[in-house]
Amino acid sequence: MPDPQGREAARVPVRLQQVLFFAGLLAIWWLLGALRIWPSYIFPTVGGVCSALAHGFGTSAFPMAIGGSLRRLAWGYGIALAGGTATGFLLARVNWFKDTFGLLVLGLQTLPSICWLPLAILWFGLSEKAIVFVVVMGAFLSIALATEDGIRNTPRVYIEAARNLGAGGLRLYTAVILPSAFPTMVTGMKLGWSFAWRSLMAGELLYAVPGLGYQLMMGRELNDMPAVVAVILLIICIGLVTDRVLFSLLQRAVRSRWGLSQASARGQG
Repeated sequence: MPDPQGREAARVPVRLQQVLFFAGLLAIWWLLGALRIWPSYIFPTVGGVCSALAHGFGTSAFPMAIGGSLRRLAWGYGIALAGGTATGFLLARVNWFKDTFGLLVLGLQTLPSICWLPLAILWFGLSEKAIVFVVVMGAFLSIALATEDGIRNTPRVYIEAARNLGAGGLRLYTAVILPSAFPTMVTGMKLGWSFAWRSLMAGELLYAVPGLGYQLMMGRELNDMPAVVAVILLIICIGLVTDRVLFSLLQRAVRSRWGLSQASARGQG
């Protein structure tokens, strides 16, 4: 019979796979740049992008842009998280609210977040408030729907068991319903953050100083392709770091705490 443990030991570690993959992409990029198949204003070289990154950080343009973008994201996402969680709770527990406002939320969820930008400009003008509003609307709906699903999908047996043990009212929600819904809520929070980040970049393309979206637009206006690619790489890196450092750790802790991880399953077996 084949040896599963032997196959597991023969597998290349995930980190090494990732390093080899991105090293290969970097080598292909460097080779295409060295062959000069396309002019540098269409396909920038690795050296050109590195120079743009060094210049952006050396002049503090990129640190200021990152700080400005993250500040807007924190405001918008914080508002969306608070409002979306409360709205999702109402959607799950109040039937008339679900039948009325819930239908509106479901319909608005199909609307791309960038479509809120013209409305935001008409209401708030070209200002920080308009950008924050777009960020809020980008994340609010997904957080609300995930919270509703998590609360509604709480197993009925948990609720009945808690009531038989004397739990009721606020205690029932804090000790049973919300902990049961939390894994789904975390998924909604992660999805809402990704929507908020994309909405922020879309809004900053039009107006936001300082901001990564504005730096991206300035690179286009100046026909500076290395700067454009440098900003794109920064946006991707910030997204990856946030996902891996914040949400992945939170999801891993939740899965372990709720017995949903493979390690917990093996331990229980």
